[in-house]
Amino acid sequence: MHSQSYLKKNIALAWPLALNALLMQSMLMIDTLLVSPLGEISLAAMGIATTIVAFILGIQMALANGTQLVLSRAVGSGDSTSLSKAFWSGLLINSSVALLFWGLLTAFDTALIQLLTQNVALYTEIEAYIAISKYIVLFTAITQVMIALFNGLSKSKIPFKGYLIELPINALLSYVFIHGYQLGAVITLPAMGVQGAALGSIIAIAVRLIYLYAVIRRSPTITLHIPEDRTMMQRNIKGHAIEIFPIAANVVILSIGATIYQLLYSQLDISAYVAITLIMPWIIAGSQFFAAWSHASAITISQAIGSQKMQGLVKNVNTSIDITVVISILCAVFFALISLLIADIYPDLTPSTYQALAVIAPIYIILPIIRGYNTVHGHILRALGKTTAVFKINFTGQWLISIPICAFLILGLDASIFWAFAVQPFEEFVKALPFRRLARRSLASFDLQKTAQFQHD
Repeated sequence: MHSQSYLKKNIALAWPLALNALLMQSMLMIDTLLVSPLGEISLAAMGIATTIVAFILGIQMALANGTQLVLSRAVGSGDSTSLSKAFWSGLLINSSVALLFWGLLTAFDTALIQLLTQNVALYTEIEAYIAISKYIVLFTAITQVMIALFNGLSKSKIPFKGYLIELPINALLSYVFIHGYQLGAVITLPAMGVQGAALGSIIAIAVRLIYLYAVIRRSPTITLHIPEDRTMMQRNIKGHAIEIFPIAANVVILSIGATIYQLLYSQLDISAYVAITLIMPWIIAGSQFFAAWSHASAITISQAIGSQKMQGLVKNVNTSIDITVVISILCAVFFALISLLIADIYPDLTPSTYQALAVIAPIYIILPIIRGYNTVHGHILRALGKTTAVFKINFTGQWLISIPICAFLILGLDASIFWAFAVQPFEEFVKALPFRRLARRSLASFDLQKTAQFQHD
């Protein structure tokens, strides 16, 4: 694939992916804005509860991202049967994992909450939020695989339209359910607090699911036959799982690490923790731009592997890395602007919370530059089948180096929010050089013979 056509294809793929992810993160920010008038206890409770749910959704998204690579190769090969098998295998795997986590949340929610926080005042609100939001896991299992299908087909605009439908529904219903609503003497909806945010999200996600299903049913170019050969399908599911579970494990360790960071930050004073809770959705949202470009690069490379047309692979990868650096710098500028407007965005916080937000501003401004560099390397390497090596780099940088340092700073030295939060860009610096070296070695040795490892039948 020529560099110019690669660039055009990636741009066409990436901008809907970026807006998809941005809208998805916007729903959490909207819920946070709507809950913020309820006070810092409700904000802290929502921060802990969404950390639990986000961890599970991260696993589901990781599985779907792995399925997305399989679907992209099937699209590249032009084999509709392979596409059908990849879709149904991915859906079965992701739905099974969703049911497992839903059961765990149902059975052990109270024990988990007590493990995560000792603040009794938060228990009731966290439990109320999880009681409803756990159903999001079931809907997301299906929608993520559908989104992976559209992305693999280079139809990323369709999921984007789905989020455009979901977002206003979520915002409106969440507002009504959180604060209550009364229409004359006939209709009265009681205020549900943080529980209302979860209910609004579930209804909106259900609407998006219906939309994606309708598009698949109406599309003449998408035919998803259920394979009749059970033995062949079982073999396909096994091969599919062997490929995507390492990808999921790679993302899971990062998700668990992010959760542990949040739990460590919860040991800071409440103003510091609330500051981090408020800024993290913005950091994640801004990061979606370079993450989307990285996803698009992985999809395009996977399609090329499926078609066995990989001319200019090294040049295209270098182009992806260069553009990611530019996007990351733009994200840093965006975060700098957010830091100047934070008091206008959240006008009802305490002075100590504003002070904490000001202290960590230089850190979250610089963070996307190095994180974007690592993100594009990780996605490209997964498309090339180097998931285990990526796992080792992430595990070493996060679990063996950065998290122990963060724990020591907070629990051992009682460090300030600045030093505790500064561990996150430090982690990215630790991983940058190994990622670069691995990418160069992998590209130098990759050839068509290695595509045999991607066959599941």
